[in-house]
Amino acid sequence: MYWNKLKTSPKLKKLRFAIIGCGFWSQFQLAAWLELEGVECVALYNRTLEKATALADRFGVPKVYDDIDVLLAEEQLDFVDIVSNVETHLHFVEKALQAGISKIICQKPMGPDLEISKKMLDLTIQAGADFYIHENYRWEKPIQQVKKIMETGEIGTVFKGRISFLSGYPVFDNQPFLAELDKFILTDMGSHILDVVRFLFGECRQLFCNTQTVNPAIKGEDVATLLMRMHNGTTVYSELSYASVMEHDCFTTLYAVIEGDKGSIALGPHNEIRVTTLSGTRIEKVDLPYYEWADPDYQVIHTAIVPTNQDILWDMQGKHVSDNRGVSNFETVKLVWAAYASAEQHKAIDLDHFA
Repeated sequence: MYWNKLKTSPKLKKLRFAIIGCGFWSQFQLAAWLELEGVECVALYNRTLEKATALADRFGVPKVYDDIDVLLAEEQLDFVDIVSNVETHLHFVEKALQAGISKIICQKPMGPDLEISKKMLDLTIQAGADFYIHENYRWEKPIQQVKKIMETGEIGTVFKGRISFLSGYPVFDNQPFLAELDKFILTDMGSHILDVVRFLFGECRQLFCNTQTVNPAIKGEDVATLLMRMHNGTTVYSELSYASVMEHDCFTTLYAVIEGDKGSIALGPHNEIRVTTLSGTRIEKVDLPYYEWADPDYQVIHTAIVPTNQDILWDMQGKHVSDNRGVSNFETVKLVWAAYASAEQHKAIDLDHFA
């Protein structure tokens, strides 16, 4: 299911929240929250107060802080949304738990490595807190539609899939810190792509990965190629690149080919889905919702923030169990770090015995 303008019950009280971190992504995260009823952003934190003030002025947030302890002591919060750099995630999760906040959202990737991610998950479980990781790509409207078609049985039993992210978009212009990461595309984009693999095909049994660094100006890898064997027997090939010069750049979206014993689904440029069976090929064009705050370069992924937030909000309200809970997302984290282990060891990794 996909929503454009999302509504919650007017009988439920608004949940008060603060955003922690006011960098590039926070403006879109906050704008997406404001598309929903049932929430109220009451404060922003950033270590550089000027950034928090600018964002607060733009969106009408009443309070700004450059001291997280003061914010958590002064504000009555139902949840926090952590949108800071990955190396700070554990710190802010710990701060929120110490302040007695029982609902915590954190941007992907969960942590800078597998061990810290596991510690974050364990701490929230031990505290009885609801913990969510903001994985957006599974909520992109084209991906949701592909999943819907798969579930109809139109292409039969799926036996093979290919998920591609091939882009030359200058992502480092907006987020220069990415160029300084020792590990880049698998943690940054692989977190999303491998989460989509799990969404479409289930859990992974074994994977093999190769990585490359093509851009000499960055520290980490900008190309990764994976071959995965899923528990249900499906074979999945996934390719990730920020070094590609393509006729159809797929920045912030994915291309996919999914094969079943009765047909295939191809998701390609311009959000076009082609479904082929023995009867022929039919074409669906997926229309995206419009939000004035969405950057045209990021439109597909920006429009997916809204249903991601709605899914999490409904969980916090007790309406259903979110797809974005930390317990589930840790399986994506394991895939990311299993991929690094495979690339470093030059061998396939058995996920049933990893971490």
